[in-house]
Amino acid sequence: MEPECDKLMMEAINKNYADMDEYPVTTELQGCQWRPMSTNPVRNQPERWDLLPSIPDNTHILCKVANNRCVNIIAHLFNAPVNEKEAAAGVGTVGSSEAIMLAGLAFKKKWQNRRKAEGKPYDKPNIVTGANVQVCWEKFARYFEVELKEVKLREGYYVMDPVKAVEMVDENTICVAAILGSTLTGEFEDIKLLNELLTEKNMRTGWDTPIHVDAASGGFIAPFLYPELEWDFRLPLVKSINVSGHKYGLVYAGIGWVIWRDKEDLPEELIFHINYLGADQPTFTLNFSKGSSQIIAQYYQFLRLGFEGYRKVMNNCMESARILREGLENTGRFDIISKEQGVPLVAFSFKDKNKILAFKLSKNLRRFGWIVPAYTLPADAEHMTVLRVVVREDFGRPLAEKFLSHLRIALHELDSVMEVPIPTIRYTMELRPADHVEDDGALPLPNVVILKQEVEPMDKSITLTGLLFQNAITS
Repeated sequence: MEPECDKLMMEAINKNYADMDEYPVTTELQGCQWRPMSTNPVRNQPERWDLLPSIPDNTHILCKVANNRCVNIIAHLFNAPVNEKEAAAGVGTVGSSEAIMLAGLAFKKKWQNRRKAEGKPYDKPNIVTGANVQVCWEKFARYFEVELKEVKLREGYYVMDPVKAVEMVDENTICVAAILGSTLTGEFEDIKLLNELLTEKNMRTGWDTPIHVDAASGGFIAPFLYPELEWDFRLPLVKSINVSGHKYGLVYAGIGWVIWRDKEDLPEELIFHINYLGADQPTFTLNFSKGSSQIIAQYYQFLRLGFEGYRKVMNNCMESARILREGLENTGRFDIISKEQGVPLVAFSFKDKNKILAFKLSKNLRRFGWIVPAYTLPADAEHMTVLRVVVREDFGRPLAEKFLSHLRIALHELDSVMEVPIPTIRYTMELRPADHVEDDGALPLPNVVILKQEVEPMDKSITLTGLLFQNAITS
């Protein structure tokens, strides 16, 4: 980030996000509304934002939940159905993990309230996701006692299949979690198709199963690069969206956001009110105290870059990803499994499906300072071993070309490693009766006599640093 932003963060490092009275400037950053001042007619997106007058004092106390400036900017970015004088519903979090926990709790509470009103059991909630979800979804399911129903992956399809996901929905499903930017491959799931299929099932069954979009990676990509893609609050069943500020929100680690479609989608009983810090304060977070620096940094980036600035950054990232993709394809060694539309990353695997080579290549690249993880995909695609390169805003063309150069060296080293042949030794043995009886009466072990030992001759060609040697092993 820029030095000016670093300075702002250091000046705010001792400011507590939770204390609205003691740090009113930080509170104001949480508590005013924003509106788009000019709109791009093609993208139907705000190109810059301007500050509206402070909202009335009687609603000012709701700043932590609904009236955060950043929340309102993000809500407009995600096409939330809020008017210019209305504050969006949302909250800043430590990261997308906390954001997902809060969204999941809201879904669970709304489902339980509806089941109670209908006089039906409410003790077996479940969530439908793809097997490619990030571990925070597994944490939510385990911590808050919700069954996680996973749609398995398959060859050539490494995200959640909307058709299979809707088939798994039942009356106990609190939501279907879709991913805009899979952690494993960067691919966007087809949320529009999911919305259509789920709408049909809801009408047929009388259920009201909603959708949550985990846009941790793609939430700050899609609005700028794919404005026509319908994945957000334009889809009626999408009730909440989380996004990470410390991924493509261009802020240091430790900031995330969760936005609700409407205030009614956030049950009031989940919001706690306290007054021991001064004024009455509502709070809906898993923790209480935390620093204000990341929130100030997010606000700085929104003002500093604006819509066009973010769009240019994301375009640059995608251009670097394109260079990587082409360079990897030109080696002739890899299959690219990531899609061109998605998060700016390249996920690839060896054409010969050699699992060991992927891990060896990852290890070799570390010698050049590149941390390129190698990992197996989830069920039912465990046979696939993938390497992944994620492109960030500081990863430009020079770094991309340097990486490709180091990759070619690492591949050459793998090809040049001498594989020493292992000779085959054949033994002819004979078992003979033991010469004595054990004192305790136990059966004695027989004597083993080696009658013949043969070493099978081997001839093997070994490639070593480009030269060919003949190695004959006869003994």
